[in-house]
Amino acid sequence: MVPIVLWDVMGTLVHDPFHSEMPEFFGMSFDAMFAAKHPTAWVEFELGRRTEREFLQDFFADRRDFDHRGFIDAVRTAYRWLPGMEELLADLRRAGFAMHAFSNYPVWYELIEQRLALSRFLDWTFVSCRTGLRKPDPAAYARVLSELRVPAEQVVLVDDRERNCHAAREGNIAAVRFEGVDSVRRYLTDIRML
Repeated sequence: MVPIVLWDVMGTLVHDPFHSEMPEFFGMSFDAMFAAKHPTAWVEFELGRRTEREFLQDFFADRRDFDHRGFIDAVRTAYRWLPGMEELLADLRRAGFAMHAFSNYPVWYELIEQRLALSRFLDWTFVSCRTGLRKPDPAAYARVLSELRVPAEQVVLVDDRERNCHAAREGNIAAVRFEGVDSVRRYLTDIRML
């Protein structure tokens, strides 16, 4: 039984611009941006319930205007591989492992693909804007198993959020919390994937 690897993307494979580049674009601290943002627009964008235009119009709760195109460009430019992750995915691909993105993210995953070409290594199968489901909702994990047509024991999740790993384990999916490439390599070696 060959394991299938599910990868969270932001904060696991790719640098997430939410904490630094986004507030910098607005000339704000992260805390100030977080306090001013719309309380549900991002999650709705991640679930595919808002278009990019609708999301940007409502980014701030007060609907203040800003340079939407400049903002998207700043976000796109910030996407970069986290250290060692491109090489790890290349090693796993060479070894013949199937890998899928399992990410809470909006349509901007396409910007990541344009910039970093993750599809060289994995399929963008389970992105929340496409599935309408976000981790840690048990339905998101059930959908993965249903679409892949495999038992939970054949799947491994790598994610930077413990609550997502915990939800996976609750459904009998093996999970490792991402804390850097070395710990993931050790885990995958321990389960004989590397």
